[in-house]
Amino acid sequence: MIDIKKGYSLKSKNSFGLDINTQCFVEASTLDSISFSLNYASYSNLPILILGGGSNVLFTKDYNGLVIHPTIKGIEVTEDATDSIIVKVGAGVNWDHLVEWSVLKGLGGLENLSLIPGNVGASPIQNIGAYGVEAKDTIVKVEGLSIPSKKIIALNNSECQFDYRNSIFKTELKNKIIITHVNFKLSKKPTLVTHYGNIEEEISTLGERTVDTVRKAVINIRKRKLPDPAELGNAGSFFKNPVVSIETFEKIKRSFEKAPSYPVSDSTVKIPAGWLIEQCGWKGKKVGNCGVHKDQALVIVNYGNATGSEILNLAEQIQKTVLDQFSVELEMEVNVV
Repeated sequence: MIDIKKGYSLKSKNSFGLDINTQCFVEASTLDSISFSLNYASYSNLPILILGGGSNVLFTKDYNGLVIHPTIKGIEVTEDATDSIIVKVGAGVNWDHLVEWSVLKGLGGLENLSLIPGNVGASPIQNIGAYGVEAKDTIVKVEGLSIPSKKIIALNNSECQFDYRNSIFKTELKNKIIITHVNFKLSKKPTLVTHYGNIEEEISTLGERTVDTVRKAVINIRKRKLPDPAELGNAGSFFKNPVVSIETFEKIKRSFEKAPSYPVSDSTVKIPAGWLIEQCGWKGKKVGNCGVHKDQALVIVNYGNATGSEILNLAEQIQKTVLDQFSVELEMEVNVV
């Protein structure tokens, strides 16, 4: 029998530190406990919210339903080849613990994704990414439990329909599957990705180019630029970096000659959302109990007593300002509940 908690506070379960309650809450560490939770919700006629590490969610009010918090653990090597291995990882494993585990074993593929908050189960949903690498580059299979059928399902990489900060789990299968395990293919002969941002410059101060020094470089950069959610409530990058047409970018360059961009295709480029927000004067600006971080304009922070509605209102003001000044729409990366 599992413990269904009533009137449970989610303050410690979301990285914004918002004092939000849920009608019911359960930690599910096995497939059986997840199935039991789904049956309980069905019997009690309760809506369901799947909550992992809580690092990519913004609660705007109490949740009148059942929050299921998958805590399935374990890192298991399922295939061991000459040049690579495949590992099956529980959805409840802390993401950075997995990255640390892979780097300690000299395995490549995840090192650029160091220090990203959250749990492994969320990595395919958002197709998390950083410094020129995305989760889809190493994911070979995602396993989960279908909410409608209560049956175990598995999707290979192509079936996940990965895109920039997107996947089938945010579209066709949104709210229809609870991810239980993610399978990654990691390389024994890593190809290091160091061209993005200041990684190469940072590595030069650390010595030989290895998965370990790439991880250290990423951690150093992130710690300098991003606030620790344990000290200042935030959800990391609040907005996606927008992809715009070459024509739109050329218009921006007429006023901002040094505007940064990264090529996406022959006709589109990606513009750093943080740069757009900074040009609009938001960086370091405090509005009530929340604001934009002083060192990274892509991060909205809770100064201690903000509500989810306050944070959402600030985000919408930022979106409007960027749209008015640059004719570019910013899409929220954070999921609003």
